[in-house]
Amino acid sequence: MKTVKQVARLTGVSVRTLHHYDSIGLLRPACVTGAGYRMYGQKELARLHHILFLRELEFPLSEIRRILDDPSFDKQKVLLEHKKLLTLKRDRLNRLIELAGSVAKGEDNMNFGAFDTTEIEKAKKQYGAEAKERWGGSAAYAESEQKTKNYTKEDWRRIKQESDGIFREFAQQMGKGPAHPDVRQTVKKWRHHITMNYYNCTEEILAGLGEMYAADERFQKNIDAHAEGLAQFMSAAIKEYCKK
Repeated sequence: MKTVKQVARLTGVSVRTLHHYDSIGLLRPACVTGAGYRMYGQKELARLHHILFLRELEFPLSEIRRILDDPSFDKQKVLLEHKKLLTLKRDRLNRLIELAGSVAKGEDNMNFGAFDTTEIEKAKKQYGAEAKERWGGSAAYAESEQKTKNYTKEDWRRIKQESDGIFREFAQQMGKGPAHPDVRQTVKKWRHHITMNYYNCTEEILAGLGEMYAADERFQKNIDAHAEGLAQFMSAAIKEYCKK
């Protein structure tokens, strides 16, 4: 059995993220000691392994939980697919290492193929498509797929401009506190943006997104690119907005 800190050191997943996974029912510890320490066994580590792989395929946490809890989930198949994807990544790294060595020796090597990620992206899309075909049946996912399938480059450019503008608005309001009326209006605008461009963003979905902004390191990194600490602020603002 391992403590949450030991699991964090072993896997590279932060303690805060593991706590969040517990709070949303994605990865429960095997037990909690009388002193309040979360303890994880081999079963929990195996589930975390699957979680991290599905994150590589860019599934949201809510979908990952549903997939892993599905009795028909084929763990062996996922492991084999993970192995193939890692092999493709390893082969690409080997090509880059060889290219770097030849350039360091002064060789005029114009081999751009070493930078190619086509096969890796193809494999990710293939595995992602297979999993989504089998498990991606949530109403929000289906609505988003339907709504976005015909978007043009101009549509995506407009959507990005809108979202960047809302991020800037949140950043400008960070000094006001997450419960400020102006901040609530910006949360409302963000919710409307998601609903108009992707899927009906219910209050329940919005609350889940707010939790992910602070707990998921990739969300946090992308949002904090607009302003340091913005992900935490948005998470707190959404939590205030969703209070009854």
